[in-house]
Amino acid sequence: MEITRIFDILERYNNGYANSTILNAKENKVWKSYSTTNFSEAAHQVAYALLHLGLTRNDKVAIISNNRPEWNFVDFGAQLAGIVTAPIYPTISLNDLQFILNHSEACVVFISDKSIYAKLQSIEANLPYLKYVFAFGDVEGVKPFSEFLALGIANPQADVVNALKKNIQPNDLLSILYTSGTTGIPKGVMLSHQNLVSNITACEHFAPFSKHWRALSFLPLNHVYERMVCTLYLYHGISVYYAESFETIGDNCREIKPQIFVAVPRIIERVYERISSAGEKLTGFKRKLFDWSVALAHQYNEKGNGPVYAIQHKIADALVYKKWRAAVGGQMECIASGGAALNSKLERIFTCAGLKMLQGYGLTETSPVISVNRYGDDNIRFGTVGPICSNLEVKIAEEDGEILMRGPSLMLGYYKNPEATAEVIDSEGWFHTGDVGTFVENKFLKITDRKKEIFKTSAGKYIAPVAIENKLKENKFIEQCMVVGEGQKFASALIVPSFANFKEYCKQSNIPYTTNEEMSGHGEIKKIITDHLREVNKTLAAYEQLKRVEVVNKEWSIEGGQITPKLTLKRKVITEQHISLINKIFSVEA
Repeated sequence: MEITRIFDILERYNNGYANSTILNAKENKVWKSYSTTNFSEAAHQVAYALLHLGLTRNDKVAIISNNRPEWNFVDFGAQLAGIVTAPIYPTISLNDLQFILNHSEACVVFISDKSIYAKLQSIEANLPYLKYVFAFGDVEGVKPFSEFLALGIANPQADVVNALKKNIQPNDLLSILYTSGTTGIPKGVMLSHQNLVSNITACEHFAPFSKHWRALSFLPLNHVYERMVCTLYLYHGISVYYAESFETIGDNCREIKPQIFVAVPRIIERVYERISSAGEKLTGFKRKLFDWSVALAHQYNEKGNGPVYAIQHKIADALVYKKWRAAVGGQMECIASGGAALNSKLERIFTCAGLKMLQGYGLTETSPVISVNRYGDDNIRFGTVGPICSNLEVKIAEEDGEILMRGPSLMLGYYKNPEATAEVIDSEGWFHTGDVGTFVENKFLKITDRKKEIFKTSAGKYIAPVAIENKLKENKFIEQCMVVGEGQKFASALIVPSFANFKEYCKQSNIPYTTNEEMSGHGEIKKIITDHLREVNKTLAAYEQLKRVEVVNKEWSIEGGQITPKLTLKRKVITEQHISLINKIFSVEA
């Protein structure tokens, strides 16, 4: 069945895609499953309840919640009634929360826990549009979601919903997604049904999807990346399991044995760090075998490997790689990576180990996928973000290398902000991504940097920080880093140590560990970072080399405002918060 609107997926379940476990989440530490029938019924109950509360077509509802089946119930239920959703990150700041709720004019908010309600309470006097709040979890003072559903059950309006559905067109507004951004106030990206549907159909064959697959979901559903991929799962009738938290990803993988999940690079880096740490604890022959297997993985070529390599790989797979796969359930077919640049070393290592890495690229404004490495004949190149989606056009601007895109997944525009829309979509319909890139072999898109993040030294040399930062983070003792040097004589960096790994190192080396703040200045961590910096500098051009670094004594976080929910750096914020350290770096001639 061809779908033209997202909610058509519910009808698709009546045509061979029924599933008794389409949505799953832990309740009281036990997995609770919902069938496609349960899903459809709950979505319709949501639609009836919203209509009973007096909402009409194109009214707005906000969802501020962790990933859970109820999130989907509200999302699809609102669609059935022609009501627009405005999903919001649970970790959002008070200022941004107030802005989004007022800017979207959301009149109903669905929340997951008391911490979010506390935020709402603190600004309720400044929310003139908000009329109702319902909680998925048990929150004192808030009507439970079960009571909301009861309104729909008691007041069915099937004829009204059917009439609304018939009048909803593919290009009608589906959702407003507010970009967290690295500067300024959030912008509301307007996505239509067609935007998301076109991206789903463009990606429906990038892996050998089967309705017998299981997918683990842990990135926030309110971000277009996870939302689109989860909608793709639902389209295929794949069972979606929502992880309890980031900390339980490994445990949940071993429980449900998924065939796929999508991640951002930092999560994949952490998986590799754990594998490396486990290997470093081995001794004797086992340690030599582990090191040999890792070295073999470094040599893996996605274009093909010779017969001798094949024999070596078979040995390494039987003795080492299969244990890596077992750590993520043992049935993983592929892992998709997006949101930021993934180190090609990790693509090579994991793919060699039978955990096929599919790196892709896109933006909220493009619904999101523009390109992705995928299954099929010669469709993967490490270090690139893959071939362009077949229904899109992409070109590289001659003057500055910026990636330009146009096609059916391009947003309708920024909500209530035509000026900002005109700044990024030109008169010929080309969307200016703000990313700089090139084509490899005239087929594979390669991102070289973010246009706004490239800076120039006082010598007139341009520095692309992301590639250098990825090299720095190859060391397990470096958790986060940011290259600086705009207008300066040389480039440098702020470095946040991996306190967990350094603490373990201190334990093994009989070094007393006090506080993170104090240990960040310890001579041993400085030596480790300096030695690694020396090796990284050997791979860089003279003007790119980092002359001096400063160690930061506290991790950057979403709550602290230094990183976005997809774990990318808010460079302006970090610069402002660490201006004294940056001034210290450049106050001494190098």
